[in-house]
Amino acid sequence: MTDADHTPSDPFPVEGMHHLEFWVSNAKQAAFFYERAYGFVPVAYQGLTTGVRDRSSYVMQQGNVRFVLTSPLQAGHEIGAHIERHGDGVRDLAIMVPDARAAYEHALSKGATSFQEPETFSDENGAVTIAAIRTYGDTIHSLVERGSYAGAFLPGFEALPIAPDTDFAGVGIKDIDHCVGNTADMNPWVKFYGDVMGFTELNQFTDEDINTEYSALMSKVVSSGDGKVKFPINEPAEAARKSQIEEYLDYYGGPGVQHIALETDDIIATVQALKDRGVPFLGRPGTYYEEAVKRIGPIDENWEDLQRLGILVDKDEEGYLLQIFTGNVQDRPTVFFEIIQRKGAKGFGDGNFKALFEAIEAEQALRGNL
Repeated sequence: MTDADHTPSDPFPVEGMHHLEFWVSNAKQAAFFYERAYGFVPVAYQGLTTGVRDRSSYVMQQGNVRFVLTSPLQAGHEIGAHIERHGDGVRDLAIMVPDARAAYEHALSKGATSFQEPETFSDENGAVTIAAIRTYGDTIHSLVERGSYAGAFLPGFEALPIAPDTDFAGVGIKDIDHCVGNTADMNPWVKFYGDVMGFTELNQFTDEDINTEYSALMSKVVSSGDGKVKFPINEPAEAARKSQIEEYLDYYGGPGVQHIALETDDIIATVQALKDRGVPFLGRPGTYYEEAVKRIGPIDENWEDLQRLGILVDKDEEGYLLQIFTGNVQDRPTVFFEIIQRKGAKGFGDGNFKALFEAIEAEQALRGNL
């Protein structure tokens, strides 16, 4: 499917990612972490002071990226049960659509399972219609029809004052590049995204592409026609020892979002800023850069800077990309982030898979989970 195919007759057009909602044990502390470590700014709040009695949510924004951090305020809440089962993790991959009711009805007609029927919410800033469907594990997709809504986030949220001179705002993150899901069996979910949303399969990686001496995985990438929403989906492959996907499934308690790739226009400056704030990143094999210089060829960046910061490089027929992966953002070895800069390349760092997998396995070995 091409850009031209995404016309008003498309039964499930998408406009991009609206937000990611994390269900976490302490939203206030998580908001502090994402502000101080990753440069996100708190822009909106919902909780006791806004009339919501069962949960609190902080909306953190940087560029076009919105993270909603939500915690329960009462025992026995579904959010608490989710956290007990999964730890802190992504509950909602919310997608912007031009017509939430039409998208919802189409999704159900193609076999999707409803989570929330369409409902319209309004305040002095306008109206928003939201529906939701289920995807892998306990993850959902909210379908957000924002229209001309002018509020800081959504109706029911109170805008927070933003200090323009804060020392912690921004590290250069501008957008969500892709969100990766780990499952025990990826093919039904690849079919789901094709049938329900009209997504197409961009790439397929087998255990021959992504493997080391000890473990392997398989992956397929599904994307909206215009490429604004991309979801790689992984599954473990048979190998001598436990793969990173199996470790994730064990500790997350089933399928879920493994990592979120955050896009920047200057990865060197972004990674340096994150390192200065104490964000840990995965290591690299000692010979990686000697081999990469030969494999990649001339690039705009200084190789010494890339090696100093641990940034990986890969190329395809359309250009190259730079990427690096953080450590896990909680003690459970589940969710982490990727920082990515694209210089024309459309791929996902295929040539770096082995280096990345070896780095993750080194962390697994330290945890006693390899």
